[in-house]
Amino acid sequence: MVEEAGADVIHLDVMDGSFVPNISIGIPVVASLRNKSSLPFDCHLMIVNPEKYVEEFIKAGANWVSIHHESSEDPSQVLSAIRQAGAKAGIVLKPQTPVEVLEDYLDDFDFVLLMSVNPGFGGQKFMPEVLDRIRKLVSIRQRANKTFLIEVDGGINLENAKELIQAGADILVAGHSIFKSTNPPEAIKEFKSIKYLVS
Repeated sequence: MVEEAGADVIHLDVMDGSFVPNISIGIPVVASLRNKSSLPFDCHLMIVNPEKYVEEFIKAGANWVSIHHESSEDPSQVLSAIRQAGAKAGIVLKPQTPVEVLEDYLDDFDFVLLMSVNPGFGGQKFMPEVLDRIRKLVSIRQRANKTFLIEVDGGINLENAKELIQAGADILVAGHSIFKSTNPPEAIKEFKSIKYLVS
């Protein structure tokens, strides 16, 4: 349904009940979904020890894999493993983590996922302070002459989407505002009319 409605990416939240206080899906579910869609799968790993699992998620069908900066002692090594396995590598920051921590390894990722809620549960209230975080990241990207994409996830709806794009976000993840709407395909079309990638 979302593919037919024009979504560009499917964002899959993977939670282990340890790194975040909730459990969602894992490798078998990603694999079972892979033949249902030709869209890129964007797997957001909210798990401890992501280095143990990134290659298996890619084998299961993930095209993009993102790990939390806070989940690994050596994010660069995990990001390198993601790329070597053939996927785009992403780094995720919780709302409290300064974006400046990324300046030590700007060459190691293809996209940054900024959380605009505390990770772990859907349907949370959007944190507007992410707008300044996006602007800082845009500035870092420009100064370093990099091309990584900026993705934002959490509490995104048709009311705040335009602000996020104006701040510099390239990709917005929309969950509840699509799947809890009365007409999900129409919601996707409305998001698409604001000119950004939506999943």
